[in-house]
Amino acid sequence: MCAAPMPPLAHIFRGTFIHSTWTCPMEVLRDHLLGVSESGKIMFLEESSQEERLAKEFCFKPCEIRELSHHEFFMPGLVDTHIHAPQYYFAGSNLDLPLLEWLTTYTYPTELRFQSIDFAEEVYTKVVRRTLKNGTTTACYFGTIHTDSALLLAEITDKFGQRAFVGKVCMDMNNTVPEYKETTEESLKETERFVSEILKKNYSRVKPIVTPRFALSCSETLMGELGKIAKTNDLHIQSHISENPDEIEAVKKLFPGYKHYTDVYDKNDLITNKTVMAHGCYLSAEELDIFRDRGASIAHCPNSNLSLTSGFLNVLEVLKHEVKIGLGTDVAGGYSSSMFDAIRKTVIVSNILSMNNVNTKSLTLKEVFRLATLGGSQALGLDKEIGNFEVGKEFDALLINPKASDSPIDLFYGDLVGDISEEMTEILRRCMWAESKWFPFQAQSKAFSIYEFSWDNVVLRLPCVQVELESQNSTLFLG
Repeated sequence: MCAAPMPPLAHIFRGTFIHSTWTCPMEVLRDHLLGVSESGKIMFLEESSQEERLAKEFCFKPCEIRELSHHEFFMPGLVDTHIHAPQYYFAGSNLDLPLLEWLTTYTYPTELRFQSIDFAEEVYTKVVRRTLKNGTTTACYFGTIHTDSALLLAEITDKFGQRAFVGKVCMDMNNTVPEYKETTEESLKETERFVSEILKKNYSRVKPIVTPRFALSCSETLMGELGKIAKTNDLHIQSHISENPDEIEAVKKLFPGYKHYTDVYDKNDLITNKTVMAHGCYLSAEELDIFRDRGASIAHCPNSNLSLTSGFLNVLEVLKHEVKIGLGTDVAGGYSSSMFDAIRKTVIVSNILSMNNVNTKSLTLKEVFRLATLGGSQALGLDKEIGNFEVGKEFDALLINPKASDSPIDLFYGDLVGDISEEMTEILRRCMWAESKWFPFQAQSKAFSIYEFSWDNVVLRLPCVQVELESQNSTLFLG
């Protein structure tokens, strides 16, 4: 006999779940039961010893439980807090110049091509598919100045079931490639059209985000008015800050009446509790305190910072100032669209700072795992919805099978025979350093489809992504 009526369950899993909490950077929950409602919400996560009670409460039978293999586990979906969708077209190339020359020589001419809807559709479809295949269930995208192409990017992310913020880039100053800019009036008018059309679509997982490219490409008038648009519509904001020494000097010269880079944005209402700023390598303690006081976030993009020789972000210093922070791939300044690469590069940069006595310790891999999942969700204001397996959140997850055919890591005799929590943690470490293998989850629902792909320059046959497409209340999880 069932207890009081509960929402019907779409899935019940028994196995290992690895996630982060704010008190524990990596928690291993072995032999647990997790129930998912038809709307995609986590209804319970409890020890398997509670099966009888849960079955009565939620009206399920033992035969409905999907048993994970001994070596499989679920982890939260990865959150990319900063990625340029159009730059995926030349990802992995053109990394021979520092930031400002790189923008002029490669980036702006490429982004200009996105006035073609056909070209935009090809690139945007591929970047969304690729990020999903890499385990990114949530992404914060820059588009270009072209409104219709940015609207198409939002449509594509919605079609594939990826949770996303999508921004139409705003820039009314560009002396180096003058054909790639808007007038101030055009930029504001088109931003309002972009926001209006996205909101009218009422996408369940895709939201508009106000996107001034950076201070060097935006007039004070444009920045101030964009701040008003964001406030009026209660929107998120994304941009770049303190990425490169030459950029910082140029900002000082262009805006001499402001105290520092952060002040330029702050005085124009662009530093809010819904702001995520990429890079921040050279932010002062005073600027970090402004970020904390405003509730703004930083997207740490270590691959790009290294590849364009921009600098190092001291993540431990950011955390010491209690500023929210997540990780970003920053394609194509970052050559990889894989968040596992962002995890590795974050550890490496932290080690470099420790080796040079900037810090007395390095970030642990467990701490960086939290930045890539729960930290990213917090940076984007989504930590009430995703980021870990707390009851009430959406089941946004990856199913990891390190024994899958052609897996890039190997298990050995003696693995998984000791302390199971430590053994599973070690396996996840190997996955993060060697690139994990996603294995297909055979969903019961016909709404799920499975795609094949090669992932992150590793030749693998990886049937893995299941995206529920038919329902507006669908959930996305990768297995």
